[in-house]
Amino acid sequence: MFLGSDEVNMDAKGRMPIPARYRDELMTEYGGNLVVTINPSDTALSVYLPPAWEEVEEAIARMPSFKQSTRDFQHLLLGNARRLELDSSGRVLIPPKLRALGELGKGVTLVGQSHRLEIWDTERWDIHHKELCDAMANGLEASEEMQAIPL
Repeated sequence: MFLGSDEVNMDAKGRMPIPARYRDELMTEYGGNLVVTINPSDTALSVYLPPAWEEVEEAIARMPSFKQSTRDFQHLLLGNARRLELDSSGRVLIPPKLRALGELGKGVTLVGQSHRLEIWDTERWDIHHKELCDAMANGLEASEEMQAIPL
């Protein structure tokens, strides 16, 4: 469902507008509900639709918690997850703690990843995106999974 990228501005209270191309489906299919948590791989946040989050949550719950690294992962993802709801203006309030963990400023970029959105600080995203493009142009080694995609 989530494709492409969109730059938006959060207001001083941390309310972030959801682009219109996602808003209607979010409201009709999911009642405007989303789940936001940290992104374990990047300084960004991840936004999930409720069914996708339930799959993530179930997979994390099935992980054996006798290993410290697993408990740390559970603490980070589940401990920082927040259920959020779009307001009547199509905005979602990102809590201050999550804004701080994602190091988000006023300008943010929403990056679609099919089953989730990532929320990046726009300056950080622009740098990261350029690095990715440069790596691809310089012959980034493609994994077997990447080579199997018919581009």
